[in-house]
Amino acid sequence: MNPEVDYITIASNKPKGKRPYFFNDPAVERVLNITMAVASELAVARERVDTLERILEEKGILSREEIETYVPKTKAIEEQRQTWHSEYISRVLRIVQQEMEELANPDKTLAEIADDIDQM
Repeated sequence: MNPEVDYITIASNKPKGKRPYFFNDPAVERVLNITMAVASELAVARERVDTLERILEEKGILSREEIETYVPKTKAIEEQRQTWHSEYISRVLRIVQQEMEELANPDKTLAEIADDIDQM
């Protein structure tokens, strides 16, 4: 992670125009978006971890068992992991954050906001 990049702010960036919706129920749409964000992150991470584990094991550097039993040895490592977790959750819950911001700073009429709330 690059310490100069504000990943939480980046996660709140949104494209111009309206978000496309595929389901009538906005709650279903939110859950689908969150699920797909998690699935994408997990797929990329899983592939990278698999690659690293295979290379390390092939070179005799360490075994997969050593990876499975690893425990952080310093507070700094634990804090780095916690920071990563916070940034990750921000990315996963990006759609919820954006919708909350839209309600707080609407570009919609009061009637449109009321309709959105009724549909939640």
